Amino acid sequence: MRRRPAGTAARGTTTGESGRTAIGAAQGRWLTLGRDGRLTLYAPARDGLLRWTETVPGGPGWSGPHHAAVAGLTHLSVTQGANGYVHFLGRRERPAADGSPAVDIVHATQYQTGLALTDWRSLGNPHPDRADGARVGPPAGAVGLDGTVHAFVRGARGGLLLRREDAKGKWSAWEDLGGAGVDALAAAVALSGGGMEVCAAAETGAFIWLQPAGGDFSGPRGFSLRPLRGTVSALETSPDRAVFLWTDAESKEAHAWRPGGSPVGLGGAGADQPYAAVRTSLGGSDWTVLATRDATGSAVLGMGVTEHEADGFWWHGLAASCQGAPALALDGRGRVTVALIGADGAPMVARQEGGADGLVLTDWQRL
Repeated sequence: MRRRPAGTAARGTTTGESGRTAIGAAQGRWLTLGRDGRLTLYAPARDGLLRWTETVPGGPGWSGPHHAAVAGLTHLSVTQGANGYVHFLGRRERPAADGSPAVDIVHATQYQTGLALTDWRSLGNPHPDRADGARVGPPAGAVGLDGTVHAFVRGARGGLLLRREDAKGKWSAWEDLGGAGVDALAAAVALSGGGMEVCAAAETGAFIWLQPAGGDFSGPRGFSLRPLRGTVSALETSPDRAVFLWTDAESKEAHAWRPGGSPVGLGGAGADQPYAAVRTSLGGSDWTVLATRDATGSAVLGMGVTEHEADGFWWHGLAASCQGAPALALDGRGRVTVALIGADGAPMVARQEGGADGLVLTDWQRL
């Protein structure tokens, strides 16, 4: 894997219409590919979220930022279903009449690239007591193959809670999935067979929940592992087979793990954010590409042959500081695209160069 030196903004860079800047990176899949082949990038702002959208598939032009207001948003998570719909889950905190914080979870949807979001809908709070409700963690989202939206949050007592919306738009009541001392953000992966797997770091190791297609979650099942809290992510690497990725709390090395096996070291060092992950074809082989932020605050890229983690990963610094974790996606031409939120709040994008031998990225394009 090679990287050209970073340079000035590429052709097609646009100036923000609202003058707003991002205040960090969203959680989850915040760089998405629409059914029309255009990428969209989302980021939290002080009074809502910002959106940049490619003007044509593959770029290089972008429109935005376009602003979607939601007051009191403290965290933003983005996920996308197989139907292309993009779902936004947020933790909202507003002062109650007595001045204490009133916290709820909110949800909105974007059904088509470049169109407006739906109104934000409150999903309430799993705890009726306001003091307990204020301790609810940020949401993490996943969309099942049947279109069911899952909103996972850590409860006030350290377990994992779930509320889900079926394909007809009806939300269920909050469910208690159990667990104790779990991390604020669980990592969920929707499988191509219709099931789902969820992993969360915990004070005692890691918990796994499994959901068969059309069924309920089982678990949690605990494992004596050492994931660094705040770094767990997931990727389906073959039909109905997922891998969980994290930074080891002791060695600070990236690890890959599948239930039933042992964690495999991938190299890298010091990542303090989740690992964005995407699969792509290089040289006729299936490769997994990872992106995260290292201990210095810089974006790094890693890559290895899919499901051959023991053969090793190659890591490369991207010569750019970032807020939160970078994002990865394949653009409308099938090129690996990495996005990050710079230290100044401006998004930057780099793509795989066409015709290159291996994975070579273009200069950064500042949006």
